[in-house]
Amino acid sequence: MPRSRRNELERELAKAADPKRAKNLTWFFKTGKGEYGEGDRFIGLTVPTTRRIALRYRDLTLNDLAALLLSPIHEYRMAALEILVAQFERAREPERTRFVEFYLQQTGSINNWDLVDTSAPYILGEYLLTRPRQILDELASSVNIWERRIAIVATLAFLKKGQVAYTFRISERLLRDSHDLIHKATGWALREAGKVDTPALLRFLSRHYAQIPRTTLRYAIERFPREQRHAILCGKF
Repeated sequence: MPRSRRNELERELAKAADPKRAKNLTWFFKTGKGEYGEGDRFIGLTVPTTRRIALRYRDLTLNDLAALLLSPIHEYRMAALEILVAQFERAREPERTRFVEFYLQQTGSINNWDLVDTSAPYILGEYLLTRPRQILDELASSVNIWERRIAIVATLAFLKKGQVAYTFRISERLLRDSHDLIHKATGWALREAGKVDTPALLRFLSRHYAQIPRTTLRYAIERFPREQRHAILCGKF
């Protein structure tokens, strides 16, 4: 694949840039000094626009995608991940391992919550449906917040198949995490697990009530009736 194809993608993304939206995204994704997205740069594309453009270049090589993932521009990294998801989905089983290995090598560039959420379930989660899942335990213990988020968000793929055990397993490992973005992701995953098996979710929440961050708990029970939510928040199950 000629190198110019990646350059064409970058030019097309840049052409669609919206400076006003870029300013809002810079604030929304907390890019200031000391914030979780420190240094991230935006050009102001919506996710549908980024995806639409990216998928016209779904034949880019992994070297091209690696170069895009090294970009400081958020939408370039998002485009690379959209292409990687598309390539993974159409790959045959033996080839999928290569895509997952590449994905795990790039976690330093999958460094904002939307980048994790639009890739982890569709690449790593799907891959692990039929394989041992110890890698998620390793990621959940990482010092890298985005690897910890990948660990829990990847389990959403299991929930779509009615499998709740690993969501609870990784959630338990993350209950003492100090970061709000992990609290939210864990609560989101627990909420989805509750859609599959509500009694199992209630047992989990009751057993770990004293350790669950309030944000996680609120996310986990937001689909319950108001009276039940109030009771659970007060520790009454």
